[in-house]
Amino acid sequence: MALSGMRGLSVFISDIRNCQNKEQERLRVDKELGNIRTRFKNEKGLTPYEKKKYVWKMLYIYMLGYDVDFGHMEAVSLISAPKYPEKQVGYIVTSCLLNENHDFLRLAINTVRNDIIGRNETFQCLALTLVGNIGGREFAESLAPDVQKLLISSSCRPLVRKKAALCLLRLYRKNPDVVNVDGWSDRMTQLLDERDLGVLTSSMSLLVALVSNNHEAYWSCLPKCVKILERLAKNQDVPQEYTYYGIPSPWLQVKTMRALQYFPTVEDPNTRRSLFEVLQRILMGTDVVKNVNKNNASHAVLFEALALVMHLDAEKEMMSQCVALLGKFIAVREPNIRYLGLENMTRMLMVTDVQDIIKRHQAQIITSLKDPDISIRRRALDLLYGMCDVSNAKDIVEELLQYLSSADFAMREELSLKAAILAEKFAPDLSWYVDVILQLIDKAGDFVSDDIWFRVVQFVTNNEDLQPYAALKAREYLDKPAIHETMVKVSAYILGEYSHLLARRPGCSPREIFHIIHEKLPTVSTSTIPILLSTYAKILMHSQPPDQELRKQILAIFNKYESCIDAEIQQRAVEYHALSMKGAALMDILAEMPKFPERQSSLIKKAEESEADTAEQSAIKLRAQQHSSNALVVTDQRPANGTPPVSQLGLVKVPNMTNTDQSTAEQELPHLNGALTVVDPQPPSTPSPDLLGDLLGPLAIEGPSGTAPQSDLGVASGLEGGVAAGALAIAPVEEQTNTVQPIGDIAERFHALCMKDSGVLYEDPYIQIGIKAEWRAHHGRVVLFLGNKNTAPLFSVQALILPPSHLKMDLSLVPETIPPRAQVQCPLEVINLKPSRELAVLDFLYKFGTNVVNVKLRLPAVLNKFLQPITVSPEEFFPQWRSLSGPPLKLQEVVRGVRPMPLAEMANLFNSLHLMVCPGLDPNANNLVASTTFYSESTRAMLCLIRIETDPADRTQLRMTVASGDPTLTFELKEFIKEQLVFIPVPPRAAAPAPAPAPVPPQALPPTSSPTAISDPGALLAGLL
Repeated sequence: MALSGMRGLSVFISDIRNCQNKEQERLRVDKELGNIRTRFKNEKGLTPYEKKKYVWKMLYIYMLGYDVDFGHMEAVSLISAPKYPEKQVGYIVTSCLLNENHDFLRLAINTVRNDIIGRNETFQCLALTLVGNIGGREFAESLAPDVQKLLISSSCRPLVRKKAALCLLRLYRKNPDVVNVDGWSDRMTQLLDERDLGVLTSSMSLLVALVSNNHEAYWSCLPKCVKILERLAKNQDVPQEYTYYGIPSPWLQVKTMRALQYFPTVEDPNTRRSLFEVLQRILMGTDVVKNVNKNNASHAVLFEALALVMHLDAEKEMMSQCVALLGKFIAVREPNIRYLGLENMTRMLMVTDVQDIIKRHQAQIITSLKDPDISIRRRALDLLYGMCDVSNAKDIVEELLQYLSSADFAMREELSLKAAILAEKFAPDLSWYVDVILQLIDKAGDFVSDDIWFRVVQFVTNNEDLQPYAALKAREYLDKPAIHETMVKVSAYILGEYSHLLARRPGCSPREIFHIIHEKLPTVSTSTIPILLSTYAKILMHSQPPDQELRKQILAIFNKYESCIDAEIQQRAVEYHALSMKGAALMDILAEMPKFPERQSSLIKKAEESEADTAEQSAIKLRAQQHSSNALVVTDQRPANGTPPVSQLGLVKVPNMTNTDQSTAEQELPHLNGALTVVDPQPPSTPSPDLLGDLLGPLAIEGPSGTAPQSDLGVASGLEGGVAAGALAIAPVEEQTNTVQPIGDIAERFHALCMKDSGVLYEDPYIQIGIKAEWRAHHGRVVLFLGNKNTAPLFSVQALILPPSHLKMDLSLVPETIPPRAQVQCPLEVINLKPSRELAVLDFLYKFGTNVVNVKLRLPAVLNKFLQPITVSPEEFFPQWRSLSGPPLKLQEVVRGVRPMPLAEMANLFNSLHLMVCPGLDPNANNLVASTTFYSESTRAMLCLIRIETDPADRTQLRMTVASGDPTLTFELKEFIKEQLVFIPVPPRAAAPAPAPAPVPPQALPPTSSPTAISDPGALLAGLL
């Protein structure tokens, strides 16, 4: 910025620099802006010098970070000035202050075009710089043809053509549909013959953008690119100003090799030979030197050459040379070069016949695991994982296990997962695999996912020879004074099933096994206790002859947990206590688990999801998402002999030990990403009452017929009967024009799913949509099960989530076609941002035969899903209750129109809403006090307290007080609880065959209701419905 002759600008900048604090600076800026605004109002009295000076000041103020919302017109008007100083100011300030959508830019388009097509090269450069910086659609439509003419013009100087190439590149990247590049193949070929390296470098950047979109049109440019590389490699006709530390134009070399990578292959033998000679020269001539700048430039060229060698699938000799060169790089001291060496060696693994050569550097790669830089350690881990096979698996896994003890916490989860996968894929024998997994759990239990120990349980269950060894190893680990809870789980499970195989060994009698497991009970969480109870029942069953003392101890434990507040633990304790009284029949009931069907490992899938986030792998993932869906599709095809097939996709099927709301049918579901196995028995005559049983049950009806089957509701109109009742679960509420009617009450299904985490959301004669959800704090993972019930496929399947403002939802891709009698699993991630009662909507559409079905279903991601019940003692409750005094943190309301229910039933309702009822806090026996914790991204964990005061004489009204530390949460929770308590009449369904007296609709109530009832929100809502 030239300040000569602008004393006022120099003084202003000096004043800003002399300000002692931010406040002084702001006052000085405000004063100057006021002065500028005043002077611009009298624009006629401004000289070009003064206008230029004030516009420079505006730019400086904008660079300081202050908003400049006036003076734009004055800046744009300077573009049309005839002199260079004013025009320069106009172009610079306009490109900085205005974006591509600003209205004032339209006023400058003609002036900019005149400068581009004019003869003044300085003005041309200013105009091209402005167009390139802004790159708007209107500029592209109006100016792209003129910029193209400048680029191919032989009368323009290289400086202008270079800027024209970069300007056209910017316009093409921003608006590829507007910039017409048809027929530009010949022009690009001519540009590649340019001798000026500045124009050539800019043109090569443009070529990279063009061939990335359509390489087929630019095959004629390929020989030209090879000739450019030859010229640079031999340092022929390269000016000194384009030589960087002795390397001829490294930027042009990199861009040329990148452009060549967009062509599938080099077909011409002469061109291919010339290219490999150039690449050979680059590989041989690159070494590590002390000068950092030269290192950076030479290695940028080298690594691009390596990528091109891999792309062209060169001869094995050149590949060996590349690996040897990378082996030198991973041994140098410079961390950046080591990182690039490891990363490129990982990419080399994709090339055939080089893995054995890479193995020669295994020791150096293992050394990189101990590097101080975590990014280098990650690349070394990826490389070891990729180069592992049967021959070196033992060494690599043992090194990973040793490194696990000292590894960073940020790497331990990925390290554990990859060690488990390598142990499974390349295990020389299964006993070694069991040793590795148990060591893994012992050293990094916090970072070992449940999938890993599920998998080892599957291997042990399916291999009888392995069972005694696994039980013995589990017994040895339990002798340790402190072990991780995951080790307790896997050891208890294995010993419960197979400890009887060790009965003759010292220290392995049923009583000793029970005591050593029972010692761990006080240290485990509630999710592990059900496994231990199952183990105790198995030990009791295996103790032959019966040990009465052991029996008494185990029955005492069952009695203790029969009153546990956790429903899963309580149910197991009650059932095992009852089964223990069966005597000899216990042997049949608690027999060993059957063998699991052979399934693909889920660990490999998990590894794919946690790949290192390199640019190349991200691009591969993006392309894969564009071509296929990540939803799991499981088809069911009846074999010729009529035996149901075993699904080859899924995880280990382990009994559910954590979910407290699961029914028996739900426990049969492999709930950890396992695909459902669909069987094909004879179709039943009536719909199954078991909700999730429908997901696993028969899915077989005939293909599309002439008439759609009628549902049980007998609905004739979209606004009557069952659809009217089910319309509460469809949002927005509108007339349903579908000829296919749903099976069952959609509203009842939705309200049921609000209280539990799995069930059927929607079902009609063709499809069944089920839900299985898991909620943790403010995060939720919902899996949508889309089951095709027909012998014909469903087409044009679309699922769109319409989330409210307080939920962040991400649904995986849904395949357009669901095969016959198949089921698709679509994961949906949910994040709660703030408290609200608004609901998300699933807009689902599919086509079956001639029927197009489109339904909008409310998703049960409701407020109570983000509540976690918590027990509060009197010492904790009353101080909190008193501290939250008065609105808006504490709200009280008299609620009328409440559904009459006993106090015990209301307590059960609160428990199902994840509100923990705390008995004994309120001295009045007719009142309830409840507490819970609400989780969201804005509030984090927020304690909520609720008090309900009921009137025994009138159960239809109560007084409710809700308190929390967030005003919005208090109001939303109060309204949510009120919605659950208020009685809302539901219109009757379709008329039954026998006439019945019709109830009086709410609209027909006599107008004698009390004003209080009508003004009450609950009563008003009931009246509207």
